[in-house]
This record gives sequence, C-alpha cells and structure tokens, in this order.
Amino acid sequence: MTITPEPGRNAVVTLTGVTKEYPGGVAALRGVDLAIAERELLAIVGPSGSGKSTLLHIVGTLDKPTAGTVTLAGHDVGTLTDRRLSALRAQHVGFVFQAFHLVPGASALANVAEGLRYSGLTRAERHRRAAEALGRVGLADRMKHRPHELSGGQKQRVAIARAVAGEPDVLLADEPTGALDSASGEAVMELLHELNADGATIAVITHDMELAQSLPRQVRIRDGRVVDDKLRGCPAAAGGAR
Repeated sequence: MTITPEPGRNAVVTLTGVTKEYPGGVAALRGVDLAIAERELLAIVGPSGSGKSTLLHIVGTLDKPTAGTVTLAGHDVGTLTDRRLSALRAQHVGFVFQAFHLVPGASALANVAEGLRYSGLTRAERHRRAAEALGRVGLADRMKHRPHELSGGQKQRVAIARAVAGEPDVLLADEPTGALDSASGEAVMELLHELNADGATIAVITHDMELAQSLPRQVRIRDGRVVDDKLRGCPAAAGGAR
C-alpha cells in the first residue's frame, strides 16, 4: 500500500509497486511503495547493497523501474520521452552528492549558475539566482572563491546552493555529510533543516542511522524493500498509511 501524505500536503513523488532488476536476475528494488509529500524532510536509510542508491536514481528519474509506477510533480515518468524526462528532472529535482562535483577552475557563483544552464533563463538571470542561492546558504562573501579556496563544508554548501537555485520540488541529498568532518557535517545538516523550514522538500539518502534518526521521518530499506517507515516518536508504519 502506498503511504499517503498528511492531509493538506500533496505528494511530490509517488512510487507504486516499483521493482528494479538488472541483467542476471539481480533485483535491487522489490515492490517499493513510497510517497514523499511537499515540505517533508526524511531519511532513506539502509546499509550498503540495500537498494537505497537505486531508489535515489528512481526517485530522481535518473533510471526507470523494471515494473511499477513513478509519479513526479503529477507526471507519470514512464510515459515521457527521454527529452521530456530530462526537462522534468531539470525543473523539479535537485541533487546533492557526497563528492560535491564542482568545476575546479570555476568560482562558486559560476558553479551554481552552471546548474541553471538548461533552465531557459538568460545568463544574467542565472547569475542573479546563483548569487541569491549562495546568500541563502551563507556564502555571500565566497562567491568569487574557487573550490580549492573553500573548505569541505563550504564546497558542500555550494553544491546545495546549485541544487536549490532552480527551486526544485524535491532535493535529493546522497550522503551529504559523508566526506565531511563532524562539525562541517552538523553545519550542513543544520542548513538542510533551515531550507526545509523555508518550505523545501528534502530526502537524505544515508547509511548513518544516527543521522536518520535526527530527521522527522525515516524510511528504512533492506534487500530492496521498505521494511520500516515511521515518523520520529511514532510507531512504525511500513506499508501502511500515514
């Protein structure tokens, strides 16, 4: 059964009966039902090999399921051409990865603006939005700095600014603190909480149970199945309705 959002909140992403199989009969996901509501902050947590990275790719439309339905911002992604799917992803999904993926020789401003290259915006508007996003993550005074001039935590803030500059419906953060020391990691998580308080929908993919338990909702995945889905302080609701 698909887990339904709280009353008054629309689902940004819905997965129904999603299975993903690879050649050789390897099943990475097995009948996953999941709904992510607008303004949610949740963790998708599981050990290596659990299927959480595959789930990230499916939710972010970087990959398509073998079976089941994925709906993003009201669109059934299985019915879209590759071109329309790319446009949908660019408009509605933001990604933050552990490795930052910043262009080494480019300034923080240029790195963020690059994420808006296919948005259809003018160059001036891309830079305006990039500057606004960097200010939002506390880097207004670091816009001209290149990655080698930034700390790990600041690099991740640039990556987050790049992800949110286009105002996506959902932000997918894949192990966002994995390459950081504990203090920088805490600062990044504090930033994600602040963005969520401002209305952003954020899913954090992690193997860190302590980090997961600090978020309002935890979706635990093992062997390609959702085995636990609960709100912090509430009983488990895997497979049921919220």
